[in-house]
Amino acid sequence: MPRTICICVEWLSEEQREHIRRTASDLGFQVEYFMPGEEGAAKECLQHAEVLLGHTPELLAAASPQLQWYCCTFAGVDQYCSGPSLFANPDCLLTNSSGCYDETIAEHMVMTTFMLLRRIPAYQRITLARGWENQLPIRSIREVNICVLGAGNIGSAYAKKVLALGARPVVGVSRSGHARSPFERVVAFDQLDEVLPFADVLAMALPGTPETTRILDARRIALLPEGALVINVGRGSAIDQPALIDALVSGHLGGAALDVMTPEPLPADDPLWDAPNVFLTPHVSGNMTMGWTRTRCVELFCEDLRNYAAGRPLERLVDRTLGY
Repeated sequence: MPRTICICVEWLSEEQREHIRRTASDLGFQVEYFMPGEEGAAKECLQHAEVLLGHTPELLAAASPQLQWYCCTFAGVDQYCSGPSLFANPDCLLTNSSGCYDETIAEHMVMTTFMLLRRIPAYQRITLARGWENQLPIRSIREVNICVLGAGNIGSAYAKKVLALGARPVVGVSRSGHARSPFERVVAFDQLDEVLPFADVLAMALPGTPETTRILDARRIALLPEGALVINVGRGSAIDQPALIDALVSGHLGGAALDVMTPEPLPADDPLWDAPNVFLTPHVSGNMTMGWTRTRCVELFCEDLRNYAAGRPLERLVDRTLGY
């Protein structure tokens, strides 16, 4: 039986399909494509497929023990790391698509940084009420200290962009605390309390893991300086949401831009909708409608397919015990 790659991705263009097909053919694989509504046929394919490219837990759970590698088209894969139950083959490799979302999410973060610094949520409310007030105090990116909680690919891309726009300094916080360009310095999670009092802007780009759950709780929110701004594009679970709302209502925080929240979708009666100076987006910062992101996702898969076929380590291999 030929070595089969099962692909369940709805946004692939004909050019992107051909890129995958040529790469796979050169390496001795055949490719079968499935669209939404074709889950039954996809599950049949997964009874003999060696590789799965997609983002559907239900299809992964339907795969046979022959599946050797699951490449998720998302960067966040925490839903696949809670236990082995989804993997019929406990040794099945899991990779993500980290590296294709850097541009789109970093651009979203830059946009919301400027929106908060220039008080756009407040001005939106004024103009929606047909009011005319134009003297709200604003700040320049050159006047604020920025802390990036989650100094991985996305956090680093954001840091690079705000540094180019004049921000100084930009400090990173990561699990390891290892130095990483372009940050002025990087500290470990256990030093977070030391940097929060200097963070006029706290930009969060964390994976969803037990270690990051509610890492920004009421105590740490209180450590932020008066008027600090919070941006979150990682996981809503990283923030104590009621505590964040309290800090926005009290005025301790100057504003927040949240692309992720708890739960999702956010219920219509959730108090977060009415919190002052908050800008909410429905988990769109990494949206796959961006052409650059789609093309890069295909390129990264093909790069790792060459590694897989040659028996080399996969570049975006996920440690399921860590969640990234």
